Amino acid sequence: MYGSSIAGMEIDYRNKLVLAPMVRVGTLPLRMLAAEYGADITYGEEIIDHKLLKCERRINDVLGTVDVVEKGTESVVFRTCPEERSRVVFQMGTSDAVRALRAAQIVCMDVAAVDINMGCPKAFSISGGMGAALLSKPELIQDILTTLKRNLDVPVTCKIRLLQSPKETVELARRIEKTGVSALAVHGRKVADRPRDPAKWSEIADVVAAVSIPVIANGDVFEYEDFKRIRVATGASSVMAARGALWNASMFSPKGKLPWEDVKIEYLKKSILWDNDMKSTKYTLKEMIAHYSCLELPEGKAINKSDTLADLARLYEEDKYYEHVNKSRGRSR
Repeated sequence: MYGSSIAGMEIDYRNKLVLAPMVRVGTLPLRMLAAEYGADITYGEEIIDHKLLKCERRINDVLGTVDVVEKGTESVVFRTCPEERSRVVFQMGTSDAVRALRAAQIVCMDVAAVDINMGCPKAFSISGGMGAALLSKPELIQDILTTLKRNLDVPVTCKIRLLQSPKETVELARRIEKTGVSALAVHGRKVADRPRDPAKWSEIADVVAAVSIPVIANGDVFEYEDFKRIRVATGASSVMAARGALWNASMFSPKGKLPWEDVKIEYLKKSILWDNDMKSTKYTLKEMIAHYSCLELPEGKAINKSDTLADLARLYEEDKYYEHVNKSRGRSR
C-alpha cells in the first residue's frame, strides 16, 4: 500500500549485509538485485537536498512505483517501490538542518530510514559544504541530525569517513551518538585516501569500541567471505559493500558469486522492468564490464552507441523480455 505508515518501526542494524550508497549506481534496479541476492539493507544514491526541494512525490501506477519527480523537467530523481519499503535507505547531501528536514519530509513515508552523507570527498559535495566538508563542522552535524531525529518518524543515520587521527574520529562518533541516531556507517578511509589505498579496519574498530550504537563497517569488502573478515577485525554490527556489489551484486549470496555475465543480464532486465534512467543503466553496465573485461571491445562500444533501453535489450538479446514488459504495461514499441 502506497505511503502506508510504519512510523516508529526501527531497522535492526545488527548482523546485516548492506548495499552502500553509490552515485549514479544505487537506483532501484541495483537495489532490488542486491536484495534478491541477500542484501538486508540497500542505500540509494545520494540526492542533494536542493534538488529534492524542486520535486514532488507521485504514484506511478504503470510501474507500481513511487517516484520523486523534478517539477518542470519531469526527470525522476528517486524511484522506489513497496517491495523495498522496509529496507531502502534514502541518502541525502545537505549542509543545512532546516533544508534537510524539508527535503526528507518529501520521501520519509516511502523509505525505511534517512541517512546523511558526511563522507563524500568529491569537489561538488565539499564545495557546497556537504559530504566530507561536514566532518570539520561538528556543531552543524549535531544540528542536522538532531533536527531530523526530532521531526521524522523514520530512523536517522549518517555515514562518515575517518578523520586525521583515530582520536578525532572517535570524538566525532561519540558526538554523533548523542544525537540519537540509529546507526553510524564508517568508511575506513580518510578524505585524501584513494580507493586503491587499503581501508583502515583498525580505526573502524576504535569507533566500535567507543560507542554503543550499531556501527556499519565499510571498505575493501569484495567477497562474501570479506563480510565475516571485517566484522571479526572491527567488531562492527553490520557490513557495507560498495564497489564489490557494483561489479557483481551476487557477492551478497552465501552460496557464492554467480558469473558476472549472468548478473549483468539480471541487472539489465531489472532496469527494463523499472524503466531505469538510461544514463544510469549505461554507466552501471560499463562499470561492471570495465572491472572484468574491456570497454574498448565491441560490447563496450555498442553500449556507448545505445540510446535507449530497447537498444540495450537488442544488444543482449533480451528483445522478447523487453516486449513482454512493455506489453504488460499496455505499451507497444
